[in-house]
Amino acid sequence: MEREQALEELKGRVKNENLIKHSLAVEAIMKELAFYFKDDIDKWGLAGLLHDIDYDKTADDPSKHSLVGADILESLDVESSIVYAVRAHNDYHGIERKRKIDKALYCSDPMAGLITACALILPSKKLEDVTVEFVIKRFDEKGFAKGANREQIKSCEQLGISLEKFAELALKAMKEISDDLGL
Repeated sequence: MEREQALEELKGRVKNENLIKHSLAVEAIMKELAFYFKDDIDKWGLAGLLHDIDYDKTADDPSKHSLVGADILESLDVESSIVYAVRAHNDYHGIERKRKIDKALYCSDPMAGLITACALILPSKKLEDVTVEFVIKRFDEKGFAKGANREQIKSCEQLGISLEKFAELALKAMKEISDDLGL
């Protein structure tokens, strides 16, 4: 599946503009990680872009989130490794994250939320004013951005990168698309 078709499919199924922006942020982080690991940038980007494609259908039932999404992606003939990564990104199901793409999606999802929250508490509300140090400081504040699961973010270490390096890569990626994110 080409990126433009993927974005069209996402927008056709997800009506919340902030969730679309979140998907764009996760896509950017995944592409940056793929570049860092010298892996398939387009494939990793699609996994990030499409990871919440089922959110409108499953918002009231987290036990179905990512399973419905994987089914949607299978019906669209999306590559099986992307489908698996999407299916495995929801902890609820206990699906083993086997490959780097699976592990990357799992930690990138909440990192996008944490970085967005960091930008939104600044007077400027701009990503350009967010630093890696600021992200790490907020990461350590348990009451901040409670929805951004810290253990999930910290699982970046399973990829062989430190939390600081992950924050650096993720922030760089999101800054590059700050206009699309409205941040």
